[in-house]
Amino acid sequence: MIIMSRRFKKFIIILIVMPFLLMLGHTTGYAMGDKIKYTSGKVVDFFTKKPITGALVTLNNNVVLTDEKGMFIVKTIGNKIAVRAYGYLRAEQIITTLLTPAPLEIRLIPFTPKALYLSFYGIGSRILRGSALKLIEETELNSLVIDVKGDRGNITYKSSIPLASEVGAQKIIIIKDIKDLIKSLKEKGIYTIARIVVFKDNPLALARPYLAIKTQSGEIWRDRENLAWVDPFKEEIWKYNTDIAIEAAQYGFDEIQFDYVRFPDASGLKFSMPNTEENRVKAISGFLTEAKKRLVPYNVFLNADIFGYVFWNLNDTKIGQKLDALTPILDYLSPMLYPSGFQFGIPGYRKPVAYPYEIIYLTLKRGQERTHLPSFRFRPWLQAFRDYAFDRRYFREKEIRDQINAAEKFGSHGWMLWNPHNIYTSDGLKKKDDKTIKMVNF
Repeated sequence: MIIMSRRFKKFIIILIVMPFLLMLGHTTGYAMGDKIKYTSGKVVDFFTKKPITGALVTLNNNVVLTDEKGMFIVKTIGNKIAVRAYGYLRAEQIITTLLTPAPLEIRLIPFTPKALYLSFYGIGSRILRGSALKLIEETELNSLVIDVKGDRGNITYKSSIPLASEVGAQKIIIIKDIKDLIKSLKEKGIYTIARIVVFKDNPLALARPYLAIKTQSGEIWRDRENLAWVDPFKEEIWKYNTDIAIEAAQYGFDEIQFDYVRFPDASGLKFSMPNTEENRVKAISGFLTEAKKRLVPYNVFLNADIFGYVFWNLNDTKIGQKLDALTPILDYLSPMLYPSGFQFGIPGYRKPVAYPYEIIYLTLKRGQERTHLPSFRFRPWLQAFRDYAFDRRYFREKEIRDQINAAEKFGSHGWMLWNPHNIYTSDGLKKKDDKTIKMVNF
């Protein structure tokens, strides 16, 4: 007769039970020594408790998707698991290293961003920032798009990235304490989006001329605002902007939104590589792919602003943005659907400012037909400023509400209002419902 010690019996039981636990996927982790060999569990909707398929589960640099039952298994080492899914707030949970595994269920809260944009100076202005926060408190708004790196290439807060100081992007510090700002916004239940302007970068182009876009004569090219751009083919520029995105993620932003992630819409320019459509598309998708890869550990959503006509054009609109190259990379696509920006109209609508609803709805539908993405993968920019291209009409209650109704009828993942001067009113916005569910931090 073989007599087994209590410790050996326990080990045998673990060996027998473990495969079943792995299949069930309800454990926080199995410890062997001081190392976790796997993490498994289930991701569900916070309210309905229904499983969420395709949620991104991150543990260190390892990412897996949940299956049709919301289940996942991550074979890696770490002590904190992060989860995000389209249409939900992201969440994090500490992993326990118990010898006897315990059930793990991660619940995600549905969330639809409805945002205002605050520019480099807008976020630093007590008046403009205060006005935006008051609107968020009183209306359906719940999110802010904040310039981290603005149109002139300056970073709003004190950055630890050496190149930012070296090229003069830190001459003006608008946000004195970025940690405190993000904390205060989180306490108000505000979803935060970090806007990073990429290839329109006057300080970097002037400080590092070898990175700048040139004219055919070899001089630094400047746009209509007399600002220089940098060459999208240069991977040194990719790294700089991705470093900024990582820093923003570390400070707690929920989402990274790249703007001017394109070539300039001008002809006769000189780049470090031949200016062909194939090369342009590879450069833009290459940058976004690299950024996505490096942002993996931070569990942030990745978004990019897309020129409105890109949804209609089959080519890259000569700026390197092509839908079939962008959709596999981004979590959300944000077309800039300002009616004033459709200077040539769209089929059936030659004067876009007179038909804001149709411009928004039909363009989103066009993008969906071409990409076959669900509607909640899109979040458009809407016009909240006076027309500049047609009849100079003001966009007030009717025009703004028509655009919002179009986006919501389509089923987009919210919407964002753009006013370059950051002057917003309650025109077109619904009043806050007392039953509105605010952000919950886990």
